Amino acid sequence: MIRLIFDIFFTIVLIAGSASAQKHVEIGVDEQLGKYIPEDTWFVTSEGDSVDLKSLIDKPVLLALVYYECPGICSPMLNELAWTIDKMDLIPGRDYKIISLSFDHRENSAIAAKWKKNYLKSIKKKIAPENWIFLTGDSINIKKVTDAAGFYYKPTKDNQYVHPATVIALSPDGKITRYLFGVTFNPFDVKMAMLEAKAGKANPTITKVLQFCYSYNPEGRSYTLNITRIIGVVMLLGIGLFAAVLLFKKRSKTTE
Repeated sequence: MIRLIFDIFFTIVLIAGSASAQKHVEIGVDEQLGKYIPEDTWFVTSEGDSVDLKSLIDKPVLLALVYYECPGICSPMLNELAWTIDKMDLIPGRDYKIISLSFDHRENSAIAAKWKKNYLKSIKKKIAPENWIFLTGDSINIKKVTDAAGFYYKPTKDNQYVHPATVIALSPDGKITRYLFGVTFNPFDVKMAMLEAKAGKANPTITKVLQFCYSYNPEGRSYTLNITRIIGVVMLLGIGLFAAVLLFKKRSKTTE
């Protein structure tokens, strides 16, 4: 009986998950675990140098897709990332590196340099400038990376963007291994993400549940609890349990 209920529950979760996955993501993240950052994507560093993104990924990487002049969640997220770097016992440059990539093609290396200076100044731990890289680029190269990462955003009427908040863990060969959602991070979670990335492990985490239960609110530019979706799953679970009980009773009468 317990096994039957478990099987029904698991099937319902898979169906609900599949329906969610098949829905086209317009703003948010469609996780691409195990996929790779595309080859031959070129960007400009805060120093004005042209670089191939893949060539920068020679160790585990925390990739932050942001835009530097963002009035919303990008600054809090990067501030939190700076705080997390201080709290982790992993050493930037030796154990991992950080790459911030602007998805706003209008931003240039001068803007990237200004914000890089501000964030590096906020870190107490000594970190070489080359271990937190700030990039800008053209719309074609940006789209290659954001599409490969399943990161979707939209421009607004006031020339800003509606977008999700996530930092992506990459293995040394550019494989996507973990998504860290939100604007606050647990240093232990980030450390584990880097250790998993070093080993090339792309394992689903609790963020999958959070992504399922939460939706992005374009108006408030934040994640809000999706009550409708949760109620739908609960109803499906209830129907499944009811069907299991009826089936069990029917089988009991047959064997009498």
